[in-house]
Amino acid sequence: MPTIIESPDEVMETRVVRRISRRITPFIIVLYFLSFLNRVNVGFAGLTMNHDIGLTKAMFGVGAGVFFIGYILAGMPSNLALQRVGARRWIALLMVLWGLLSAATAFVVGPYSFYALRLLLGLAEAGFFPGVILYLSFWFPARRRALVTALFMAAAPLSNMIGSPISGALMNLEGVANLHGWQWLFLAEGAPTVLLGIVSWFFLTDRPEDARWLAPAERQWLSEEMRRERDLKAAQSKSSVWDAFKDPRVLLLSLVYAGTSTGLYAIGIWAPMIIHQFGFSYFQLGLVNAIPNLVAVVTMVLWARRSDRTGERRLHVAVACLAACVGMLLSGHATGAIVMVAGLSIANFGINAAKPPLWSMPTQFLSGSAAATGIALVNAMGGLIGGTIGPIVIGKLRDVSGDYSLGLYFVSATLLVSAILAYLFGWRSRRESRVLAAAGRQ
Repeated sequence: MPTIIESPDEVMETRVVRRISRRITPFIIVLYFLSFLNRVNVGFAGLTMNHDIGLTKAMFGVGAGVFFIGYILAGMPSNLALQRVGARRWIALLMVLWGLLSAATAFVVGPYSFYALRLLLGLAEAGFFPGVILYLSFWFPARRRALVTALFMAAAPLSNMIGSPISGALMNLEGVANLHGWQWLFLAEGAPTVLLGIVSWFFLTDRPEDARWLAPAERQWLSEEMRRERDLKAAQSKSSVWDAFKDPRVLLLSLVYAGTSTGLYAIGIWAPMIIHQFGFSYFQLGLVNAIPNLVAVVTMVLWARRSDRTGERRLHVAVACLAACVGMLLSGHATGAIVMVAGLSIANFGINAAKPPLWSMPTQFLSGSAAATGIALVNAMGGLIGGTIGPIVIGKLRDVSGDYSLGLYFVSATLLVSAILAYLFGWRSRRESRVLAAAGRQ
């Protein structure tokens, strides 16, 4: 078998990517872990908070969805601000703000204070996720980006996997220091976010040119490689803010992302209440709720690795969305805990596996301010449908029907639409390319 000899450039790339992965990736995973935990821990809190402050399931759904109104309003300005002032300062500021707001949710007294704090939390968190997606594009070549995005996004199911038992245990602190368990949950899970926000100010590095933790030759190679990629992309792609608004591919990706977001927050916010109906204690509920997320953490990384290895994005998104659709259908039909957990596990795999290859797609045809705007638009529009409308619809269907099956069928339908749209993504340009290629052979 012939020996494959790597060129000096390939050896340098492997070494540099390994170093920046070890430096950046674990830290942003922890940050996103706390971000996602702070936005979905309300699902556990609602087990008793709803009764204590007088919320119906529909009101709870509205509160869960109001978060995304703030998230949508602030997403694009926040991403442009990150590009202007740097990731280190902006992410640190956002984390301190949303940590304080999450902890303050412990003191809501009724639906309106609940709605207000969820809105403010959405405003504070809006810039973090799209900001990190943009930040990764400053550091990792496009051919390496799906895997590192998957590792970053694994924090979402990881936060449910690890956070669920912790949240379940915190709910058992009922009455300690005259506080309810759900109040302890918000306080205990908000405080670490504030502390890590302060750490971010000193730990994060804005650009490769500033990375004193890289050797000079490594820093020079990475800076030149990313500059070359930006210049090539600027010559071949759209780079102004207005270009992102005009490009129909941004709208299409937004609709694909909306289905995955509907599924993500259906599981993140409603799964504890759905599983709780089978009679588990709070701590048992936390352990059971961790199972689908463990499946997602492992499979989404393997799926993204395959996407990077093949260089294919579109079908990896479409197949994952279709799997999530089937998982949600199975959950809607479930009459026992085992089938429910199996369905949620399949759904969790599909929802989370679709996202890394999806987030590798906008920066393939957008650059500069257009990339920052396009990423924020996809995230905002996905949040509008998936994060705002999804929880509200599920809550209302639960109040009307008395169970969660109709809500799960609704989520399944949105994922089917996402699968179809992902499959169709770029169909016209591929068809035109085949026609031109055929004409060239004649």
